[in-house]
Amino acid sequence: MPIPPGSQDTDAPVIRFIDRDHSILAFNERVLDWARRPDVPLLERLRYLCIVSSNLDEFFEVRTAPHLTAAQGNEQKGLHTVEFFDALSAAVHDMVARQYALYNDELLPAFEREGICIISHGERDAAQRRWVKAYFEREVRPLLIPVGLDPSHPFPQVANKSLNFIVRLGGHDAFGRQNEIAIVKVPRVVPRLIYMPSRGKRGGKGGRDGKGMLFVSLSSIIRAHLAELFAGREVGQFSQFRVTRHSDLAVDEDDVKNLRTALRQGLEQRNYGQAVRLEVSAGCSQYLSDFLLKQFNLPALALYRVQGPVNLVRLTQLVDLVNDPKLLFPRYNACYPTQLQPGQSFFERLKQGDVSIHHPFESFDGVLDFLREAVNDPQVLAIKQTIYRTGADSEMMVLLREAVRQGKEVTVVVELKARFDEEANINWAEMLESIGAQVVYGVVGLKTHAKMLLVTRREGRNLIRYGHLSTGNYNQGTARLYTDVSYLTADPLLTLDIDNVFVHLASQSRLPKLHYLLLAPFQLQRKLVEKIDTLAEAALQGKDTRIVVKMNALTDEDLMLALVRAGQCGVKIDLIVRGACMLPPQVPGVTDNIRVRSVIGRFLEHSRVFYFRCAKEETLYLSSADWMNRNMLRRVELAWPVTDPVIRQRIIDECLVAYLHDGCDAWDLRPDGSYARVNPPEPAQRHGAQAALMARYSVPYAVPHHLKK
Repeated sequence: MPIPPGSQDTDAPVIRFIDRDHSILAFNERVLDWARRPDVPLLERLRYLCIVSSNLDEFFEVRTAPHLTAAQGNEQKGLHTVEFFDALSAAVHDMVARQYALYNDELLPAFEREGICIISHGERDAAQRRWVKAYFEREVRPLLIPVGLDPSHPFPQVANKSLNFIVRLGGHDAFGRQNEIAIVKVPRVVPRLIYMPSRGKRGGKGGRDGKGMLFVSLSSIIRAHLAELFAGREVGQFSQFRVTRHSDLAVDEDDVKNLRTALRQGLEQRNYGQAVRLEVSAGCSQYLSDFLLKQFNLPALALYRVQGPVNLVRLTQLVDLVNDPKLLFPRYNACYPTQLQPGQSFFERLKQGDVSIHHPFESFDGVLDFLREAVNDPQVLAIKQTIYRTGADSEMMVLLREAVRQGKEVTVVVELKARFDEEANINWAEMLESIGAQVVYGVVGLKTHAKMLLVTRREGRNLIRYGHLSTGNYNQGTARLYTDVSYLTADPLLTLDIDNVFVHLASQSRLPKLHYLLLAPFQLQRKLVEKIDTLAEAALQGKDTRIVVKMNALTDEDLMLALVRAGQCGVKIDLIVRGACMLPPQVPGVTDNIRVRSVIGRFLEHSRVFYFRCAKEETLYLSSADWMNRNMLRRVELAWPVTDPVIRQRIIDECLVAYLHDGCDAWDLRPDGSYARVNPPEPAQRHGAQAALMARYSVPYAVPHHLKK
């Protein structure tokens, strides 16, 4: 995707950054490529298609409100202009059209060849229609309340991303009036896809009935029975529709007495924020679409006509309903962390040296077992942990609850503003607080994104600290899907740093000088810029210099400009950026020494690794922070050095070198902001970093050791 005309010039004419919104869309293009690949199992292709739709939902919920405001003639500033909104809308419309073309022209026929059919009303035989009608009467109709619009029945509140129908009626209502528009809100408790246990006319290989698997969508069930909801009226035009609303919670933390209470109140209103996108069926009449646009105060470009269900995300249900191993990735079973032995005491092991765990190739069980041992060890006196995204069903939270029950001092720093996880985090905070844990919410105005776990243990007359740091969340679910690095340590100075950060977050007292940790928002950005500038000076002196950085996003201008300066001084720079990257590489005379690649694989790339080399001196940091302005200046983030040479080399080999040589799942960023998929000429070179790591660490499936009797 080329750099759009509205991109800002920063430090012009030296460097022209790629704008962030188009960079985010370019990332979704790379994900969509997986849905196109015929070598990917069919259900996984559908899953990737749904991921793109989910990403687009979040893009609209978080990113588009300022553009929309500008398009409506208000507050045009910077990139927020009518012209930019038009360019952005054109790009998204094109992507959505290609999504549905892929779904209709490739994926649905491929599913039919496997005997898996989502059968529409027009394709159902008499027996199938009877089954659908019975399902409608039993499961759906009792939950529907059609609303006919008139002065006493105004347009109803429509929740964010909910499924609805709009109907244009003929004739008169029971009171002789011609109110012609009605709205039917579809309850979210009803599944969007329903398995139909029928041996009807559709057949195929495999499936529950020996001939195939038939499914019917909830929208087609309601569509087929709309007339029954409006007795005595003629159902004319109709369409399903879905509105997306701005959903980024905005709470003035300086003006609230209780952040948790304020956020819970904000969550109640999130589903009814400013409308930013309207999706309707492709056949929706102009009259109905104009009516809806007016109701939601949206311009024409905010309307998306789709050839299929208005919410592709909900089609992930099909993956679970079919669950055919032939149509899924082969099951991957991560080995237990190779630097640990099941049953070995973590405290004894960490006295011998630090431990790294490479998720998901090595199991998250190692982290859980560390906490489990701490909870059950009578010599452990205190446990402190940060909570960002643990999920609604978290074994770690159960272990912390048990630690409180056993009388240990438990302190939890909960980030209530973890986007779209606010409710789960509020619930965990309330549960832990109710049983006696010390719960704090970090620093006003800053998100606590650092991932830390600290255990304090009595050993003789001394109190010894053991710590865990991570590039990713304490979430055992995503730990099976995201690549991250965990780091266990008993280093006295590093664990003292961790303890000081916990005290700082709880007390908001002045932070003492840290020995190893780099902490945002205080010095992380400044220290990184200093390291880059130091290498630039060394390169000018003729020294061999190198920077390799792996992260999820690169949008911080100070860091990007530092990289540009270093590259112009002769530093060789490789950036492995999975998502948005605003820095164009290989621009002649500007960024010749900078290369950028993105790796999109079976697992979501999530680890942050920063490598700096001057001659033979190497420095490597792991971090919770991407190189974004918000991470550097508006969040509490950590970066820590890996001082053990063996672990450092392992991380270099597995997290950096392997990805720089990926010949299967990598994309190179071009100077104009577009991406080209890497396709080595020799088939022998077409290997993926993730596949190689899976092969190295996979084991035959076995019951986790801690569950064995």
